[in-house]
Amino acid sequence: MVSDVVKAALNKQIGLEGYASFLYLSMASWCDREGLAGCAQFMHRQSAEERMHMLKIFHYLAEVDGHALAPAVPQPPHEFSSVQEMFKTVYVHEQKVTTSINHLVAIATKEDDHATYAFLQWYVNEQREEEALMRSILDKIKLIGDGPQSLYFIDLEIAKINAAEAAAEPEA
Repeated sequence: MVSDVVKAALNKQIGLEGYASFLYLSMASWCDREGLAGCAQFMHRQSAEERMHMLKIFHYLAEVDGHALAPAVPQPPHEFSSVQEMFKTVYVHEQKVTTSINHLVAIATKEDDHATYAFLQWYVNEQREEEALMRSILDKIKLIGDGPQSLYFIDLEIAKINAAEAAAEPEA
């Protein structure tokens, strides 16, 4: 059983993960419209991953006799000035999620909730990986440049990254 403080914090995280899923879905739609099929596939996969993160917390709360709340998700942005801006937005959002996960770990520690602390370690590692991935994408975009022809090469690179990430995922 988890404390009310932990339940409230986990439900807040559910909302953040749900928002991330819809943000990345919105970005996938923008990429489709811009002819960036590789980026769109990447963002679709990211959206599904964020939904899985949300559901993991839902299931955890049920296991510990908590009550998961389906979040009201604000409308994410649906227009971006460039693919660079879009990925900068992703990186900033992932940093926000990392801060939130770290706050959850601190709450679990303060509440002496070892089960939740252990559960959250998966998220700690996941966020380190997500931030590193987004930084590497931004670095590649910077190297490729921002000329009109660079979009083609950016899209190819993101498609390669997506394929590698998908191949590394455990089979369901």
